[in-house]
Amino acid sequence: MASDATTDISKRDFLYVATGAVGAVGTAAAVWPLIDQMNPDASTLALATVEVDISSVEVGGSLTVTWRGQPVFVRHRTPAEIEAAVNTPMEDLKDPEADSARVKEGRAEWLIMVGICTHLGCVPLGQNEGDERGPYGGWFCPCHGSVYDTSGRIRKGPAPANLVVPTYEFLTDTLVKIG
Repeated sequence: MASDATTDISKRDFLYVATGAVGAVGTAAAVWPLIDQMNPDASTLALATVEVDISSVEVGGSLTVTWRGQPVFVRHRTPAEIEAAVNTPMEDLKDPEADSARVKEGRAEWLIMVGICTHLGCVPLGQNEGDERGPYGGWFCPCHGSVYDTSGRIRKGPAPANLVVPTYEFLTDTLVKIG
């Protein structure tokens, strides 16, 4: 039979363990709302991706969609535009990047990029028929004169970098998921 001293020690150990467990659960319950509030809200998550039907964009045509509050340019490039982009010498580029790095393999006819000038955040012209496109046939930012080629690479003007290519994937031949 156990003595009273042994019983008191085992009761005390149980009380320490139980108190520690309740304290840990209470701390987790108090801290979780603080951690959970740092997650993006539902409206932000809804804008994280956008699916775009490109079936109506003819060769040489463009489409502008909004993703995360920014314009995204989708251009169905002509063979001449692709050839001009591929054959541009890297030493002629301010921000050297091969055309193949800006398009998906096997889909060079589709160029998808964020339509915001990398100089001061203007929206370049060149998406609509009749827009000024500059000497390289791509996009032209009239605010400060930045000129982009048919691959969205900066060629002239104060912009320091190429137009940004977002993360995207082709879900089908005519459906693209951006983001």
